[in-house]
Order: sequence, then structure tokens, then C-alpha cells
Amino acid sequence: MANILLAEDDESMLNFLMIALQRAGHSVVARSNGADALSALEEKEGSDTPFDLLLTDIVMPEIDGLELAHKTTEKYPDMKVMFITGFAAMALEDHKRYDSNSTRTRPQILSKPFHLNDLVERIEDLLSTTE
Repeated sequence: MANILLAEDDESMLNFLMIALQRAGHSVVARSNGADALSALEEKEGSDTPFDLLLTDIVMPEIDGLELAHKTTEKYPDMKVMFITGFAAMALEDHKRYDSNSTRTRPQILSKPFHLNDLVERIEDLLSTTE
């Protein structure tokens, strides 16, 4: 079981993902935008890595997923990141921020639409890596 911070601005998608991840045995804190996700991260401050994974959409109001991931991994470099997006090209551009010498885990990308089984499988694979 992993502790997952989920950021998604589409309410129906947010609820759908939250339920699916909980059914897969994960603990999920869900927020509807990047600013609220950062606040949830600050509420958990004090633990080494308050969440195992940041699962975020890219295009969101206030703070987008790329900025959220950047701010999160600056503070918690061991936290894993997965983008869920319909804009994979933007996420691929963000990969350039993570060079091969970086100690950070390279963010993973799952393009919409996707099957929930694929999401759960990709999360399990990502969490099992020690990169």
C-alpha cells in the first residue's frame, strides 16, 4: 500500500481515480488543483516523505502539474511522480529537467485515456523501483 497525493482538476476523474486507487489498496489524498495539493503536502510536513507518489494531471488552474512536481521534488527528492495527461508532449518536455546524473526518479507519464488496470500496474511498477 502506498500513500498517494492525487491532483486532478476534473472532479469526475478525480473521484474515479481516488476510488480505483483505494480499491487497489492505496491511501489517497485527493486535491482538485496544484495549490491545494501543495497545501496537503505542507500539512504532512515533518515526515521524511509524507507521500510515496505524486499522481498529477498536467493542465490545472493556479499551479499546473509540472510546477507542482517541480516544487514537490525540490522538497522531497525521493518522492516518485507520475503525470496523467492528455498532453503527453508537455510532459515529455519536462523529462529534460531530469538528467541521467540526477538522484531524482524520472517522472512517469500515462496518457489519457487509459484503463484503470494500466494505471494501477504502472503505479505498482514505479513504486517498486529503487532508481
